[in-house]
Amino acid sequence: MIPIFIASTRSYSGKTFIALGLAMKLIRQGHKVGYIKPIGKTPQKKGSDMFDADAVFIKEALSLPDPLNVISPFVLSYETQNLIFQGKVKDTRKQIMAAFKSLKSKDFVIIGGAADLFDGAILNSDSLSLIEDMKAQALIVESWAGDTSADSIFGAAHILGKRFIGGVINKVPVNSLNHVKDTVRPFLEKKGIKIFGVFQKDSVLESFTIRQLNDVLNGKVLCCEDKLDEFVENFSIGAMDVDSALSYFRRIPNKAVITGAHRSDIQLAAMETSTRCIILTGGLYTNDVVLGKAQSKGIPIISVTDDTFTTISRIETIMGKTRLRGEGKIARATELIAAEFDMKRFLKALKS
Repeated sequence: MIPIFIASTRSYSGKTFIALGLAMKLIRQGHKVGYIKPIGKTPQKKGSDMFDADAVFIKEALSLPDPLNVISPFVLSYETQNLIFQGKVKDTRKQIMAAFKSLKSKDFVIIGGAADLFDGAILNSDSLSLIEDMKAQALIVESWAGDTSADSIFGAAHILGKRFIGGVINKVPVNSLNHVKDTVRPFLEKKGIKIFGVFQKDSVLESFTIRQLNDVLNGKVLCCEDKLDEFVENFSIGAMDVDSALSYFRRIPNKAVITGAHRSDIQLAAMETSTRCIILTGGLYTNDVVLGKAQSKGIPIISVTDDTFTTISRIETIMGKTRLRGEGKIARATELIAAEFDMKRFLKALKS
């Protein structure tokens, strides 16, 4: 068994994307692959038990035969966190290691790390100690946040020592891609740090459903509830005159338009372009003409009680924190790994 620990120095770096893509690639090469999420932070009920949502998703996406209590041995919930501070949660590490060891018949076991290298330290189950205990090779996934990301990868390599195998730079904006590939990556390679892939920020993987958006905004769906599982990739604010708005809307695909309920002109203009949904702020509804056109085009309209500024602030809380879900995202993750991840070099490094 070769354990591969997918770690990061910050949360929402794209660890699940890398884990899924790697696992699918290894399975297609004929390897027996296992997956474990030692500490889950997104509880999802399955039957009478609670498991991590990412672990449930990966089990289903990869059709893994292993039981969920192995793939997701420990889930951190609000109640569990309180019990931890009361000293009532013990043997977490023992529980995690028992689940990990039960996968010893696999060729590769991919371990999904927590938010950062120290998350879980109060349970003696942080990434650093688990990597050592599992004798795993650590792959650092770093989301691009400017040149300081190079410091983060370099620092992680120093901390992990012989357990560090290399890194991936993820979520790079298109205007930074050449800089990362032509300057940052060669610099790190000269320092002895292998970079197995550089991934541009991807609109498909960064998107989320209208349903997720509505849940965050606590909105009321006025029409087209059957379209709530469509994906939103961009946002536009409709606060200008209608001619300017139409020109602006045409340049932005697969968007949600945020505007006041009284701006029926903006709402109608938005529906002439690539619009996934319309969000009406201020708690008011629109008129029957707009609702009728939205119904005919299959564009959900959502009414929220907050003003435009607050609505945008709420949306910003989920930007960059979307979960990898849905067939389209799975296919996209597989495609990107195949195109941008140097699997041959990675496997050679694993076995050296």
